[in-house]
Amino acid sequence: MTKFPKGFLWGGATAANQLEGAFDADGKGLSVADVMPGGKVRMQVLASNDFDWTLDNEKYTYPNHRGIDHYHHYKEDIALFAEMGFKAYRFSIAWSRIFPNGDETEPNEAGLAFYDNLINECVKHGIEPVITISHYEMPLGLVKNYGGWKNRALIDFYENYARVILTRFHDRVKYWMTFNEINSANAFPALSQGLVASNGAGDFTNIAQAWHNQFVASAKAVKIAHALDPEVKVGCMIIYATTYAMDSDPKNQLANLQQNQEFNYYCGDVQALGHYPSFTERFLKKHGTSFEKLEVTDEDLALLAENPVDYIGFSYYMSGVTDVTHEHEAGAGNMIAGVKNPFLEESEWGWQIDPEGLRVGLNELYGRYRKPLFIVENGLGAKDVKEADGSVHDGYRIDYLRRHIAAMKAAVLEDGVDLMGYTPWGCIDLVSASTGEMSKRYGFIYVDLDDAGKGTLARSKKDSFGWYQKVIASRGEDLD
Repeated sequence: MTKFPKGFLWGGATAANQLEGAFDADGKGLSVADVMPGGKVRMQVLASNDFDWTLDNEKYTYPNHRGIDHYHHYKEDIALFAEMGFKAYRFSIAWSRIFPNGDETEPNEAGLAFYDNLINECVKHGIEPVITISHYEMPLGLVKNYGGWKNRALIDFYENYARVILTRFHDRVKYWMTFNEINSANAFPALSQGLVASNGAGDFTNIAQAWHNQFVASAKAVKIAHALDPEVKVGCMIIYATTYAMDSDPKNQLANLQQNQEFNYYCGDVQALGHYPSFTERFLKKHGTSFEKLEVTDEDLALLAENPVDYIGFSYYMSGVTDVTHEHEAGAGNMIAGVKNPFLEESEWGWQIDPEGLRVGLNELYGRYRKPLFIVENGLGAKDVKEADGSVHDGYRIDYLRRHIAAMKAAVLEDGVDLMGYTPWGCIDLVSASTGEMSKRYGFIYVDLDDAGKGTLARSKKDSFGWYQKVIASRGEDLD
């Protein structure tokens, strides 16, 4: 075989808080993403001791408030995805469109109606919706009034939210994921757990408790989905960063093993295998806490065991290197910064480009879990230049994606990995999660908007658009 299977889910991925805009339209409440300032200082502001989730329009800008106005352009955007040949489109539902403060008992019908229309538009074009239930955009009210995911009260709020959207959409949506990059809290709990220094991020007990509460909430969503329709598939979603020891020094090998376990597998083990891994106590002790400090009930553990996820969704952008025996210049990356790898090139943002690492990761994940895998994010952020004639020549993006698709092709066709699909990140330009900027572009489709929010919002095709169209049409055979 030289092609991917016929049912392979080729497509693209986005997140509501990065492209929808309309942040206060039709009854939507504020989310944590709505109060995260834009610009290169975003992460430093969120990590500061005095950040308290307050919206400050005089001090900061908030580009995601407008996004690329997908809320009003979704038909145009879905039509372009269909023209590329998408079989699937991964997007998220903005929780605060459905429950503006997060703790209401009845949903906002206008929010549900928007996603009805979006889903129907996908179905009309033969595109499978793949929905992330919570993608870095929990209602701000759940942070302000309850302290974020460290509070067990959020389990019930999430369960109510999940039940509403699963009940409403399961007849048209087969594939779901519960939490985006749930393991990102290992490095930065603000995005996924609503925890910053001012409300408890400095105590790892809170992070571990927040994870446990999310694990329980995820299991409840799996249970609800399977009760509605056993054919509905619910996955977890993690960041996966293949890691290598710098050399054969046993100290580095051991440190790399532990890094891999703690970052790549801790959350996946609980959600996919239904129980906490054997290294849990070592991991928590390393961060100054212990499992006995967590509020964990027998009912929780039974629920986790009985409702594991159906598949493993993950993002892959880069690999890392572990070295505890020498001093090295640190690399940059997606929530994890290891040692720079001398054998790899880097993106403009310092992320190490490693297609072979994707093949390694696919083999490691499938060997560990023996469940279908789904690459739901992968891509190259770059400063694209729009030429006078409107064209964007992004051969560097084509080269990046070509090499990663070739690696996953080898994992599937040669190594026997069960891979469901591939949805590259930011299939249309959107606001960056790490910097809140438009200039870090990932898409096949260029959106005329700059970091200052100026532009026409006009959509146009980059060179990569036609290339990816050809890849999909040939089921991955033609990568030239």
